[in-house]
Amino acid sequence: MTTLLGVDLVGRPVLVAGGGRVAAVKAAALVEDGALVHVVAPFICEDMVDLVDGIAVTWSQREVDVEDVAGVWFVVAATGDRPVDQALCARATADRIFSVCAGAAEHGTARNPAVTDHAGLRVGVVSNGRPDPSRVVGVRDALALHLETADLDLRARRTAPGAKGRVILVGGGPGAEDLITVRGRQAIAEADVVVTDRLGPTTLLRRLPADVEVIDVGKTAGHHPVPQHEINRILVEQAQRGRRVVRLKGGDPFVYGRGGEEVIACREAGVDIDLIPGVSSALSAPGAAGIPLTHRGTVGALHVVHGHEPIDPHALAGVADEKATLVILMGVRLLADHVRDLVDAGAGADLPVAIVEAATTPRQRVTTGSLSSIVTLARGASVRAPAVIVVGRVADPTLLARG
Repeated sequence: MTTLLGVDLVGRPVLVAGGGRVAAVKAAALVEDGALVHVVAPFICEDMVDLVDGIAVTWSQREVDVEDVAGVWFVVAATGDRPVDQALCARATADRIFSVCAGAAEHGTARNPAVTDHAGLRVGVVSNGRPDPSRVVGVRDALALHLETADLDLRARRTAPGAKGRVILVGGGPGAEDLITVRGRQAIAEADVVVTDRLGPTTLLRRLPADVEVIDVGKTAGHHPVPQHEINRILVEQAQRGRRVVRLKGGDPFVYGRGGEEVIACREAGVDIDLIPGVSSALSAPGAAGIPLTHRGTVGALHVVHGHEPIDPHALAGVADEKATLVILMGVRLLADHVRDLVDAGAGADLPVAIVEAATTPRQRVTTGSLSSIVTLARGASVRAPAVIVVGRVADPTLLARG
């Protein structure tokens, strides 16, 4: 019967006997756990050389001796010579030191689990009875996938006295909940409070435990019920209460998401803040609509702008010359003004335009036309935000059908 036990080897000496690939894999895992690794082998493989170059691994270039076991906390016998490995493990057992015997687990007193780390937890799988490494790894991988993708409550239940709160700025992607990153989803699962916009994967929040506080600070065009300075205050105040705060935004926080302002506010208040990037709608919305933003032989450059004010003249010129694709975020309200400015800059009236609404969600809709027709078409279709506007030859619906 195998007993599962977490062992703290940080800063403690361990012996790895052997310099081959198996020994290198086990040594790397020990280094990651913070152990001080002593490798004893006449020769070592390239992977082990990389480890020896670090400060946590020393190498004695000679044959291992059973006396090398003395004074260590843990032994890995992986020389490839079974009698030598067995002798090392026997000596370790006599000295009451746990050991792993690579290739013959029954001769050691411990087994290396297949592990996965998630949300501050380490989950390990070991075989009970006869070793079965392939099965153990398969189960570990299945558990890792479940931890990454399932709706789990991973909040810390016990924290150190006086522990500080922190803010995690999460880019939620363009809208579909399965387009948030694995790391972003993990952050939500660990959150005590979520401060959310109206965009992004807000459907995930419906499945949070009832005692996770959700604070809606979403904006719509021309309507900002919670101004940015108040959002900053909320983040700081919640973190100063010792809570783990997720600031969930649509797209990427640093692409017209005012993420920089929130980082500055937290740091000025002495609040720790982490950033988890997201998939920007500037890139993903056209992709979801089948629009390549660059295409060999058509265009090889890209301008991304926001549509709350007139577009930068350099961006207008690049699109008018058909040397770049123009992507306009938040530009529906001033669509007619942007079209006029493009035409005034020399863009052809036949230049294709596509508007992608609610990209990646079940409500996604694409309206296509040209500079001469898109305003009328958008008005007739009652196009509404959130929407991404793409201007350029790549927005021609027939582009990818010419093959």
